[in-house]
Amino acid sequence: MQNLLFILTYAAVLASSISGALEARKNEMDVVGAVSIAFINAFGGGTLRDMLLGRAPVFWLNDPYLTVTTFAAALLAFYKIDNLSERLLAVPDAIGLGLFSILGATYALQLNLSPIVAVLMGVVTGIFGGVLRDIMSARIPSVFRASTELYATCSFIGTWIFIILTWFHVHTFAASIIGAGVIFSMRLLALRFKMTLPAP
Repeated sequence: MQNLLFILTYAAVLASSISGALEARKNEMDVVGAVSIAFINAFGGGTLRDMLLGRAPVFWLNDPYLTVTTFAAALLAFYKIDNLSERLLAVPDAIGLGLFSILGATYALQLNLSPIVAVLMGVVTGIFGGVLRDIMSARIPSVFRASTELYATCSFIGTWIFIILTWFHVHTFAASIIGAGVIFSMRLLALRFKMTLPAP
């Protein structure tokens, strides 16, 4: 389990760092802004999760290489990734959403919390980095806008699938990949087909 959490954490942080740096470049920030947004995007949701669950110190303080990974990924994304487009931004963001959502639920389940709390921890971990990123970019968080394609909903559904699979004793690694894959696929399909929640 610890090896799985290690792999998922690094993959999620890497994807979210790239997403944050590209979003900052899209908003015409400089490299300091890009690195800052990358850190917020990568660590925001997990930090809130750990605070809510009473886990101390928060996850990225235990492993300095997570900070190094975020810093390096932000620099590489900011300076080396060309042909910036909405599609390019969507892929690492969807990967981070999927992986962080599963991580949040996993940590909650380890504490023997109820399934609904585990799902909520998954959603918080998955989306809150993006919420902080958007606030720092001086706009209403995209996850809260009526015109935004499904985002938190993808996390909610995929995390439930992950938890249900664990109830049926599916191997944790397989359940994690399936849950994260559902979130990733739903997010990209929502973007492709402009799927949103019903308007009031």
